[in-house]
Amino acid sequence: MPSPPRPADEMKTVRIQENILARRERQLLNWLCARMPAWVTPDRLTALGVFGAMLTFGGYAASNLSEQWLWLAIAGYVIQWFGDSMDGSLARWRKIERPSYGYFIDHSCDGLTTALIVWGIGTTPYVTMDVVMVALVGYLLLSIHAYLSARVLGEFKLSYLAAGPTELRFLLIGLTVAMLVLGSGPGLFGAISGFDLFVGAIGAILMTLFVVQTLVTGRRLALEAARGGDRRRPVE
Repeated sequence: MPSPPRPADEMKTVRIQENILARRERQLLNWLCARMPAWVTPDRLTALGVFGAMLTFGGYAASNLSEQWLWLAIAGYVIQWFGDSMDGSLARWRKIERPSYGYFIDHSCDGLTTALIVWGIGTTPYVTMDVVMVALVGYLLLSIHAYLSARVLGEFKLSYLAAGPTELRFLLIGLTVAMLVLGSGPGLFGAISGFDLFVGAIGAILMTLFVVQTLVTGRRLALEAARGGDRRRPVE
């Protein structure tokens, strides 16, 4: 039997990605997708992304023994990028998407990998755990905003201030290289290192973005409701 028509308000979620590297990254991902062997599946790539985050966590934690372990953290970022960026891209390339399953599993793993990476930074002798928790809260708040917007607006925003997950990985890799070059120990601010200030500033920016975007989205929804256009949209 043919499927019943979809109601008018069941709109597909639109992905909004306006980060600096988006176009070049998409070209690279499409090139990789066309060359992936059949045994490489989206689920295996998702697992690889989580494994990469575990390597990053391990590299950061082991930096208490030797700063050379930070190279493992950097390698973990590359592996995590590959798995996390390729899983959905490969599914769409092969036209084997499972929208609800993919959305749930992918973003559940995103939360886990983010926590692993940020906790890892907090275990290093360079940044205190208190400071990295501020950054983690900021990132998760902004993620919550993105997921809520996908539900109520049908728009899944993947970038803010022209930066997305890939740019953030580059930023964290740069931070890790700085750890290798500058070393640990008291800085100009005594017990508070320059790394603490840097990570804390990122957390403050993320929290500010969450507040601003919440106000903007709330106003937009209020205007839609006033025009009688308040419709709940399913996430796909």
